[in-house]
Amino acid sequence: MRLGLVGAGRIGAMHAEILRGLDGVDELVITDADPQRAAEVAGKLGAAQVDSVATLLASGLDGLVIAAATDAHPELIVKAVEAGIPAFCEKPVASDIGETVRVLRRVADADVPVHIGFQRRFDPGYASARAAVVSGELGWVHTLRATTLDPAPPPAAYIPTSGGLFRDCSVHDFDIIRWVSGQEVSEVYAVGVNRGDDFIRAAGDVDTLGAVLTLADDTIALVSATRYNAAGYDVRLEVMGSRQSLAVGLDERMPLRSAEAGTAWPAGPAYATFIERFQPAYVAELRAFVASVHGMPTQACTVADALAASYVAEACELSRREHRPVRLAEVRQEP
Repeated sequence: MRLGLVGAGRIGAMHAEILRGLDGVDELVITDADPQRAAEVAGKLGAAQVDSVATLLASGLDGLVIAAATDAHPELIVKAVEAGIPAFCEKPVASDIGETVRVLRRVADADVPVHIGFQRRFDPGYASARAAVVSGELGWVHTLRATTLDPAPPPAAYIPTSGGLFRDCSVHDFDIIRWVSGQEVSEVYAVGVNRGDDFIRAAGDVDTLGAVLTLADDTIALVSATRYNAAGYDVRLEVMGSRQSLAVGLDERMPLRSAEAGTAWPAGPAYATFIERFQPAYVAELRAFVASVHGMPTQACTVADALAASYVAEACELSRREHRPVRLAEVRQEP
């Protein structure tokens, strides 16, 4: 199998290394807007390098992995699908809802797999939580609590192009809430504050947020996120049911210490980064993409799924700005 990779930055370099280690991937061809960066990654892994996306798409690919800047995602997804090449694209599909809807229109009827990179779907803990909900062992679910706490903010230059904390970070929680619960979000109420670096406020973003989501079956989901959790990278999901409850991320490396005397758990060390926490999920995600190139079904996040999570993020941002509950119907667009 011959795979192409567009983008050799931090995520792209990680994907390249994973792809080179997967069974069935015989060739990897890399391109990047920065040829030197592409050359460094390709040289390290023994992969090939080409000088442009056009050359890459014309090189006889079996699949394409997109890890380029967000503004390049829509065109690359559409070009791959129109060429009959299965595509994996890091989230988001596009920088705004309108462009995401346009991509969905272009690819909806094509018989070509398109996976969007929401790796939590491939984490064993989240998969177990989904299975517990589907099987009914928890009873009826009444509450979900989803948390994404980053140890420190990204570089200041990233924040103005990130889309904001809801769209950049909590969108993972919104996707996994939909996937685990099997329910759509009907209404949100969200707040956000700034108590850290001024560059986040200057970009019109927040560094800490909270949101209450009401799902279609009246389940309540509580979401929290921050850029400042120096204890470590803390990502968890709690699912509370009428019969039983469970938690994802409650392991020995959870960056949270107990205030109870005599309690030494968790033992640590805490997760330092999202790559460290989700490395196995990233491998499983790309393995599933390779399987889909071979025509095997997977449970990947589709463009339509990514759009649904983006609607929740958009509604939360509107709620934060206008200090009011927002129905999802207010931000949806016809695909």
